[in-house]
Amino acid sequence: MLKLMKRAGVVMLTSLAVAGTCMAETRLQGAGATFPNPIYQKWVTEYQKANPDVKIDYQSIGSGGGIKGITEHTVDFAGSDAPMNKKEITAAKDAVVHIPTVAGAVVAAYNLPGFTGDLKLTGPLLVDIFSGKITKWNDAKIAEVNAGATLPALDITVATRTDGSGTTFVFSSFLATQSEDFKGSIGASKQVKWPVGQGGKGNEGVTAIVQAVPGAVGYIEVNYALANKIPYALLQNKAGKFIKASPETVSAAGAGAVDHMKESLSVSIWDQAGENAYPISAFTYIIVYKDLAYLKSPEKAKTLIAFLKWATTAEGQSLATSLDYAPLADGVKAKAAEAIDGLTYSGAPLK
Repeated sequence: MLKLMKRAGVVMLTSLAVAGTCMAETRLQGAGATFPNPIYQKWVTEYQKANPDVKIDYQSIGSGGGIKGITEHTVDFAGSDAPMNKKEITAAKDAVVHIPTVAGAVVAAYNLPGFTGDLKLTGPLLVDIFSGKITKWNDAKIAEVNAGATLPALDITVATRTDGSGTTFVFSSFLATQSEDFKGSIGASKQVKWPVGQGGKGNEGVTAIVQAVPGAVGYIEVNYALANKIPYALLQNKAGKFIKASPETVSAAGAGAVDHMKESLSVSIWDQAGENAYPISAFTYIIVYKDLAYLKSPEKAKTLIAFLKWATTAEGQSLATSLDYAPLADGVKAKAAEAIDGLTYSGAPLK
């Protein structure tokens, strides 16, 4: 009987220990942009190694889905490459904060069997290709900027996003700087009506189309091109230089961004001046409410703040270049830290 009581006590203590462990675990749910998904997954993995009592799940569903989730309070934080617009901010009701996490590049990835070397494209050429005005790879306008290269007589298949997407916002915003006609007819938005092409969901979907279709060209985040060994074009920047996307050339585009950051920290860095600036560069953001009471738990709020601080300072940022993102410049990191320190819970500071 005594043995049974002892065993029962052990079982009870074990059960209580397990229950205590479960209660101590803090879970955070994020969703949104596919653009930063590789670095966010890396951050989650590394942060959870150091903090086993924290479980973070980030779903790569597109910036539009992330903004919808944070607005409807179905996620704890949203990822978006496109800052929330006035209509979305109004729908959110309470003040939101855009916290820049890294900078990255949108590239024109292509599938040209037999073509060797680096394809060169300009902003106006991209406008004509994605507007359906240039339909062959050996078009004279493309040949002109690729002197000496043998371009195939292949039909161009444009690959675009079907979902609400920060990548689309960045790409279409750049194209709008290159053509007033594009700006007025197609426009810059997270979701635009492309006149030609095949649609895919997420960076993953567009990547799959480019891989599968000879003659395809699509706009994707540079990490997806590198991970899938898909070539991407050198793009002509404002200085007239043909630039390859890299952490260094994206950082060059972000130089001076601090001076233009608004209160919500959103700022555009595409089509920037600078000899070495890659022209389709952008910050990507984690969006939260300024007051974290929507999380329903002070502990959960503190955990989110700790994760955001870790990601946007030395240790988290050191992982960015290994995945071909540009880490935040010191001035941008300082702005991000200030914004995180300004987050509250029911009006009280949570530093």
